[in-house]
Formats: sequence, C-alpha cells, structure tokens
Amino acid sequence: MRKLFSLIVMMATMTTSYAQKQLVLYYSETGTTKTVAQELQKQLGADIEEIEAVVPYSGNFQETIQRGQREMQSGEMPAIKPLKKKIANYDIIFLGYPIWFGTYANPIITLVKEQDFAGKTIVPFCTFGSGGLNTSSDALKKALPKATIAKGYGVRTARVNAAAKELDRFLKENGYKKGSVEKLPDYSAQQPVTDAERQIFDAACSSYQFPLGTPQTVGKRQTPDGTDYKFTVASRGMNGGGETTSIIYVTVGKDTKPEFTEVVR
Repeated sequence: MRKLFSLIVMMATMTTSYAQKQLVLYYSETGTTKTVAQELQKQLGADIEEIEAVVPYSGNFQETIQRGQREMQSGEMPAIKPLKKKIANYDIIFLGYPIWFGTYANPIITLVKEQDFAGKTIVPFCTFGSGGLNTSSDALKKALPKATIAKGYGVRTARVNAAAKELDRFLKENGYKKGSVEKLPDYSAQQPVTDAERQIFDAACSSYQFPLGTPQTVGKRQTPDGTDYKFTVASRGMNGGGETTSIIYVTVGKDTKPEFTEVVR
C-alpha cells in the first residue's frame, strides 16, 4: 500500500512538472552554452531566451578573463539587455551559463540582482572546462533564497556532443520529460588505484591544460554505455598552497576513449 501511495505521489509530481510553464533562459559567450540550451529547449518544447550583455564580451579567452576580473574587483557587473520574456509568467526556469572563476558567468550576477525569482523553481545548467555545477548551484541558493534551486546539469565544453543523450536522462530522471530510464547503480566503495586504472585516469586527463593531480583511490560502476570511475585525487592547492583533495569523474564508453567528465573540488 505504501509503495502504491509513493508511486501515485511521484506520478502526480511528474504530471505537474509537465503542466508547468517552462523557460530556458541562458547566457552564452562562445556558443557552447547556447548549443546545450537549444537542445534543452528542443527536448522540453519550452520557451527560450538568450541573455545578452549590453557591451558584449569579445569571445577571446584571455580578454574575457581580464574583463571579468576587473568587474569582480570593482563590483560593477555588466549591464544586460531587458528580457523579452517575463519571469513572472513561468513556473520553472532552466537557467544556463558558462562557468567563470568557479561560478556562474558575470551577466548572471546582474540577472539575479535585477529579476524577481521568488517562488520559482530554478534548474541550473552549465558548461565548463573542468567543473563548477555544485559551486554555482550553491551560489544561486545564496543569491535567490526565495526560489527553489533544483538539481542541475553540467557538461564539459570538450564533451558538449554528449549533452543530448545526457539531457534526455536528466530530464526523465527528474520528472521534466515523459519517459523512464534505467536507474544507474551506485559507485563501488573506494579502493586503491591499480596500474590499469591509473592508465585510464592519465588517458582521460592528460590533455587537460592544467595538472589535475594524482589518483589515490577509485570507485566504479557499470552502465549500459560502459564504465564510470570516481577517482579521489590529491593535488597541490592554488598558488603553491598545501595538498588538496578532489573528486574526478571519468567515463569509458564501449567504443570510446576515456574522458573525464567533471572535477568536484
């Protein structure tokens, strides 16, 4: 009886999600986040709008870093163009952005200060070089205490081609899209890294522009697409600081080379 009641509640929640008005709202500097936003809109059938800076960023990596740092230091965030869509007309906002300096891009800082998201459900989605979904979601919770910040989705820029399939699972798992997916198993307990597993880690991470550290232990799980690895990694802190520990996720498809999917620091 209890299982039946839980199933009824879950189905009612999912039906409500389908019926609610949804908006895909995103900022994209280079077009990568836009690609994910358009795929998200396609799968949801939701409305979509791009956030635009009044003075656009150049698209050059170093120039964007320099401008972003100046804005952060001065506290003067970029002006953004008025939205055409009204936030008040939507129940669920899928909010997309690239990760800058470990959190959401500066135009999103302006957005959350200017718009009223009280009572809305915010579903973050982001693109990044190594990670940032968790830290940016936490920042949104602090910036928007009257909104509900739901579980989000993130993808490395180098893996954006995987977004369509991953979004399909994410949306179905969280009740935003009809359909069902097989639940992925939990990772096994952490065990010391073997030589073979170290080679997998190195193959996945060696092309990244910064050293990611040395894997110490690993947990694994088998999926329909291959094998996922959860490495605990020791590395040096920023600016020569002490040793820090991070989690690095790696996936190895049945017909693909190892790829790291995210760093959680």
